[in-house]
Amino acid sequence: MSLQSSTRGRVLFALGALSASAIVLSGCAGGANTDNTNKTNNGGSAASLLIGTTDKIVSIDPAGSYDNGSFAVMNQIYPFLLNSKYGTADVTPDIAVSADFTAPTEYTVKLKPGLKFANGDELTSSDVKFSFERQTKINDPQGPASLLGNLVSIDTPDDTTVVFHLKNPNDQTWPQILSSPAAPIVDEQVFSPDKVTPDADIVKAKAFGGQYVITSYKVNELVNYEPNKDYAGELGAAENSGVTVKYYADASNLKLAVANGDIDVAFRSLSPTDIADLGTNNKVKVVQGPGGEIRYIVFNFDTMPFGAKTADADPAKALAVRQAMADLVDRNELSKDIYKGTYTPLYSYVAQGMTGANESLKSLYGDGQGGPDGDKAKQTLEAAGVKTPVTLNLQYNGDHYGPSSGDEYAALKTQFEKGGLFKVNLAQTEWVQYSKDRTADVYPMYQLGWFPDFSDADNYLSPFFAKDNFLGNHYDNADVQALISKEGTETDASARTAEIGQVQDLVAKDLSTLPYLQGAQVAVVGTDVQGTTLDGSFKFRYAPLHK
Repeated sequence: MSLQSSTRGRVLFALGALSASAIVLSGCAGGANTDNTNKTNNGGSAASLLIGTTDKIVSIDPAGSYDNGSFAVMNQIYPFLLNSKYGTADVTPDIAVSADFTAPTEYTVKLKPGLKFANGDELTSSDVKFSFERQTKINDPQGPASLLGNLVSIDTPDDTTVVFHLKNPNDQTWPQILSSPAAPIVDEQVFSPDKVTPDADIVKAKAFGGQYVITSYKVNELVNYEPNKDYAGELGAAENSGVTVKYYADASNLKLAVANGDIDVAFRSLSPTDIADLGTNNKVKVVQGPGGEIRYIVFNFDTMPFGAKTADADPAKALAVRQAMADLVDRNELSKDIYKGTYTPLYSYVAQGMTGANESLKSLYGDGQGGPDGDKAKQTLEAAGVKTPVTLNLQYNGDHYGPSSGDEYAALKTQFEKGGLFKVNLAQTEWVQYSKDRTADVYPMYQLGWFPDFSDADNYLSPFFAKDNFLGNHYDNADVQALISKEGTETDASARTAEIGQVQDLVAKDLSTLPYLQGAQVAVVGTDVQGTTLDGSFKFRYAPLHK
């Protein structure tokens, strides 16, 4: 996730063909990768742990952010109706006792009785209704409201019953949505119904219902967590006495901290070189999990060269520019030289390993085998009447996507400038500002990474290519949107797989974005740390960690 505007027409669908009453979804990003001492009970007095990260928090209000750094906090402090137990991508009831389709467009959740927040406020169906309705009402450009595009209304016939009314029938990703960044349940007595609530107000009010409460909070510096004694969900109690998360400005300091034993866990984002080096350190363990993360360039269809709102607007020329860039990118070089194999080449829009993923970009661009082709790029531009060199203003971020982003984009600049077809102006911006600027048409083309909300191919399609998508890049293809809607309600697994492939094929011709790399999840932990779990849910949990 990285990351939405009016109520978006998002239609989601889960992996495989679920019956209308099914609750469990099977993820397809592979199983968990955990250190093999993961336990449900450490059998002794729990110790506290210190975690280090370079990720940044935008907001801990679920309506105000849609990025990995913020969601890493939300996973610990808020309850969810449904959630993924450790080691699986499957979703099952968390603070709910049941969740079923009771009609094609009706999904009913029954809550556990007697739930409450850490501040003593009762947690009822009213809080659930409030949580989802404020998401769609606030609809913050940096928030996850796009995930709720299929929601029409919510009924609460009693304190423990929630009925979601959906636009499209048989939306079988809905269970996964209820475990996603759009779905933390918040305290209606604390949170504003129509605007993002400041972090300080949330912390002061102890408006937490997850496995932890925040006891002190200095944004992007230090956050202290203690186990929430009132958490009544199915994930169980924390196996440690507390966690402190320290935020590092750069990965080199994070690497030194974990190597020296100053912190117990380092998670996001160490450089590939640092990971390789730490793998030879007998004081730490490197734990890897299935990777759903992708890297890509976003094109703003209004402001890129020859974009719709430029002085020399020409959609054919704009397409030729995107196609020529796709001809020139050398994924193997980026994978090998920059990321030492921790990221692998990606030739389509859905991460490999997901049902329905194809390699639609591979045959269309470059040499047709995955490599670059400068002559083809030149011919593409000449055929469209584009005079060269074309100036590309390409933005990237150096503090959110890891320390290798600078090298990554320096390499891309070299690749795009090869043959003199383009002149690339690189610029970078600090993440909090970057996340605002990118949806305000500030950047003609820019770097993003995507860490999926859940383990399904649709999560790589709907957020990007549905109308008014979270990218805000003005891409609008009715055929693509119709196919996304179709696969979102398709109950025949083979038909849906084909439809997902068709979406990728169509977008590959338009090049709304240019994907190029896919990465793995990696954590580095002290040898005495147990319970590290990296799985297809793509949620990093603090509660199972213990020493």
